[in-house]
Amino acid sequence: MKKNLKVLIIILIIANIITYTNISVASNKTDLQNQQSDLDESISHAKDDLKNIEKEKSKTLSQVEDLMGQISDYQTEINELDSKISNLQTKIKDAEKQIKEDEEEYKKQQKALDERLVTMYENGDISYLDVLLSSSSLTDFISSYYIVSELTSYDTEMLKQVEEEKKKIENEKQELETSKKSLDQAKETKEAKAGALKVAKKEKEEKAKELSEEEKSTQKEIEEMLEDKAVIDKQLQKIAKEEAERLERERLEAEKKAQEANNNKNPGKNNTSSGSSSTSNSPSTKGYIFPVAGCSRANINKLVYPSYKGHTGIDVNIGVTGKSVVATKAGTVTTSTALKNPNGTYRSYGEYVMINHGDGTVTLYAHMLAGSRKVQEGDKVSQGQVIGTVGSTGNSSGTHLHYEVRILTNSGGVYSFKPTNPIPYLP
Repeated sequence: MKKNLKVLIIILIIANIITYTNISVASNKTDLQNQQSDLDESISHAKDDLKNIEKEKSKTLSQVEDLMGQISDYQTEINELDSKISNLQTKIKDAEKQIKEDEEEYKKQQKALDERLVTMYENGDISYLDVLLSSSSLTDFISSYYIVSELTSYDTEMLKQVEEEKKKIENEKQELETSKKSLDQAKETKEAKAGALKVAKKEKEEKAKELSEEEKSTQKEIEEMLEDKAVIDKQLQKIAKEEAERLERERLEAEKKAQEANNNKNPGKNNTSSGSSSTSNSPSTKGYIFPVAGCSRANINKLVYPSYKGHTGIDVNIGVTGKSVVATKAGTVTTSTALKNPNGTYRSYGEYVMINHGDGTVTLYAHMLAGSRKVQEGDKVSQGQVIGTVGSTGNSSGTHLHYEVRILTNSGGVYSFKPTNPIPYLP
């Protein structure tokens, strides 16, 4: 745009010179001043036109970016709905199988109870009292009394089991109907989101036609970034599900230990178990160190979240050249890779690492220096351990560390790690 403005100004200046040459016969100074004024006004209008064009182009690119963000959000929601639908279908299938097995068990129990009642009816002339009175001795009496007690207990237990099995089947059928309704709702929501996605894509394509070549290049970079983020989100869904299952196992184990300790009336063990109950899905906002060695919040130029629309982290970007990137908390490396284009150039996050801290949070460190990553997937890292060097690989405008904190979430049985404001986690 600036180049176009310069060209236009040069043209107008040349026109101005030619005009001056041609007006050498002008009658007086007033004519020259009027012509100069006309030229100044023309230049001013040209500047305004170029500014308006530049503003309009920027506005169009902004609209395209917004539409790409909408498309990404719709796609994420559709992916989550697909997972939810899949989970519900599996749940419904398992429930139908369980109901069938329980109904078969119920029929067996009901048949056994019916046979027991028929037997009692057919032998109705012999009561429990008759059995006791017909005993030939005290020993025989005690033995008969025990048998009658057991029979009575057996009859009562049988009735109880049949009734419980019946209630269980009824509850399972109600849950099955609820799951089926949820499945229908999820399918309807997905259909609506798919329609909105289609509209947004069409609108984006129309707007993209108005972009300059430079803006189209920017658009391509943004699209690549969103695509890479979608892949990362899908990977995190799997990790999140495993993490949720692990945390649930630990919670149940802690409850079991606490119950055993309580049964044994051992306060020491009970207190220990209570302490271990900290393995909840709610992450702590304390215990995290700064992600760049020797730096602090003062090394962040824009300490707000999000610093711009669609930004899912915070950028540590003041005086960080050559600084080491460190793990903000102990954990396990889930990802350590470099995102590159087919031609070998970096894109989106560039060289990046993700660490699962086992407390319901995952941290991400991006744009690190080429070849500086010092950890691999599966590595156990300690707090403060160097994992790389600050760089500018990928979709980066300068040397900085892009740092994210993601928290474990559960939406309708679909687990994921969603980006959250990382500032409260920084010391």
